[in-house]
Amino acid sequence: MISKSLSKYIQSLHQKKYRQEHGAFLVEGAINVFELSASDYQVELLLTTESFYQENARRLDQQRVRLEMVSADELKRVGTLVANDTCLAVAKTKENRFLVAEADEFVLVLDDVRDPGNLGTILRIADWYGIRKLICSLSTADVYNPKVISASKGSFTRVDWYYCELNAYLSQLPHRPIYGAFLDGASVHSLDFGKSGYIVMGNEANGISLEVEKLVNQRITIPRFGQAESLNVGIATAVICDNLRRARPGK
Repeated sequence: MISKSLSKYIQSLHQKKYRQEHGAFLVEGAINVFELSASDYQVELLLTTESFYQENARRLDQQRVRLEMVSADELKRVGTLVANDTCLAVAKTKENRFLVAEADEFVLVLDDVRDPGNLGTILRIADWYGIRKLICSLSTADVYNPKVISASKGSFTRVDWYYCELNAYLSQLPHRPIYGAFLDGASVHSLDFGKSGYIVMGNEANGISLEVEKLVNQRITIPRFGQAESLNVGIATAVICDNLRRARPGK
């Protein structure tokens, strides 16, 4: 049975201020926990049900971390998932490290993407298309939010991120293309993206902010053939990344 103090600690990590205070975050479910264990994250604690442990004892015993057996009800009580009969881990957060696009690399830039599910989906999309870096505005959802981690399906272990004041960051970049997703601009179906650059995706409701728009030097768009008003930012990111890779296969 999980202790009251440990239960309180784990539940506190549902909130951003306590994740920042403790430098720790939650990872829930078998897929995400196994991805975590194969990464360079430091795992602090692993909770697992008896049945899940018996099925995966060899793999779990290799983790060399504090491991506690709990019931599915306890996992549900301390975690955030509606149902979880497998496992939950507590891992240490990483330093907010400065990132920049290399000479043959594209980086995604998120301007005020607020929805945790969208951010998790974008992490998964970036991982799928081999994009290893995200630059996030300070108002973008916290990447360590449990909903982001869950939606990423383990991709959070393979994509790095840097939170910063976007205007200052983009203003001091060496000359590189800064693409911005708008309802008007060059079609992603025919655009030559070049060798490297930054692709800015905007807020779910308002798009790219006026301040950041001024720093975009290439407006791009996904042509509309029907009557839908707009695309979800995650879907739009996938379409743009797919066209980027079609233009640069193997890169």
